[in-house]
Amino acid sequence: MREFDLLIIGTGPAAGDAAKKCAAAGWEVGIAESREFGGTCALRGCNPKKVFVHAAAVVDAARRSDGKLCDAGDIKINWSNLVAFKNSFVEGIPKDSRKAYEEKGIETFLGSPEFISATQLRIGDETIQPKHVLIATGAKPRPLEIDGEELITLSDEFMNLSNLPKNVVFIGGGYISFEFAHVAARADSEVTILERSNQPLGHFESNLVDSLIVKSREIGINVVTEAAVEKVEEANGCYCVTYSKDGNSQTVQADLVVHGAGRVPNLSELNLEAGNVDFDANQGVAVDRFLRSKSNPMVYAAGDCAATGVAPLTPTASAEGYTVTKNLLNDKPIEVDYNPIPAVVFTIPPLASVGLTEGQAHATGKSFRVEAKDASDWGTVSKVCETTAAYKLIIEKETDRILGAHVLSPGADDLINLFAVVMKLNGKASDLKSTLLAFPTSTYNVRQMV
Repeated sequence: MREFDLLIIGTGPAAGDAAKKCAAAGWEVGIAESREFGGTCALRGCNPKKVFVHAAAVVDAARRSDGKLCDAGDIKINWSNLVAFKNSFVEGIPKDSRKAYEEKGIETFLGSPEFISATQLRIGDETIQPKHVLIATGAKPRPLEIDGEELITLSDEFMNLSNLPKNVVFIGGGYISFEFAHVAARADSEVTILERSNQPLGHFESNLVDSLIVKSREIGINVVTEAAVEKVEEANGCYCVTYSKDGNSQTVQADLVVHGAGRVPNLSELNLEAGNVDFDANQGVAVDRFLRSKSNPMVYAAGDCAATGVAPLTPTASAEGYTVTKNLLNDKPIEVDYNPIPAVVFTIPPLASVGLTEGQAHATGKSFRVEAKDASDWGTVSKVCETTAAYKLIIEKETDRILGAHVLSPGADDLINLFAVVMKLNGKASDLKSTLLAFPTSTYNVRQMV
């Protein structure tokens, strides 16, 4: 039997801080990974995804600028070259990540741990008895529970395709579907998004989502809402996706069907029941405000697998991992400092949000004003030949503080961070209005927004 002060399960952004800092404090630390060291974000999520987004953005910028800023010619995405370029950024991560842990005296395990009691786990043939456990296993694609689910391609598989088929259907209307749909459309595929609800991207400001849907349709993406997928069938070398809409059964043909219908905590292999670790399959490990298991005090959870109720994003996972580290090493526990949490859908143009939507602001009972406008005629938009841009700000009347900021435009993915900083520091809208900013830049536009 092996003993550790801390066993960490998972190697993503919620895990690294605790592993390295606890080891530096003299703890005996072990870390286990069931797939490849490095985690989802670095290997098959956010970071490699941005390579595809950049490729699509280059092609889109050239095409919409053709005859104005440049002669675009026959510019197109070379899919195999794109995948190879993406691989150049990720192929060394598993080896380098594992080596970095081991160089700090952290013992690494490749395998899926499972609880065998409230105080012990098993990894392969080894029994582990840690004083503390940090579960940081992230999330996995949500089971769709439809016939033909085995025929559906997952998002990480999408980024490793040797070629991109001509007709692609995305099931679900969240981040994954919209981002990869925008990539696929710029790679000249015919794309359909099937979304079960009447509003895709439900956590974002609805009128900006509507504008993004209009943009998506303009570039050839068929966005179908209130479409409940029933089954996927294979026939004659392609797939037939059957879905229900308006009480009628309809079909769409595809060469590729991609899962974009959300993710759930990756906990099913851990045998949490044996470890007396309460959890919900859709929400994650039940934790208190210090990220400690409500049922087993030796266990902590952080990241997408923890039932914190906040957005499952890389920055929130990192913040939770940092908090767990503090709570392990210090006598006085702290809570996670989440506020505010910016989020971005990396479409072209990107949709970004931080703070409350207008609907959420109404629910608080606070008195506020709304600053909203179509911004497609702004110089920073029209001069790059973009036709889609809009924003909405929610500003509290009594304090002049920004409650929410929502932007759809070129540069929105960076611009939203300025609003996040101002909100974090309890700055006022008038502070932004009176601040001298570089001109002409996308950031300068905030003076007009407030």
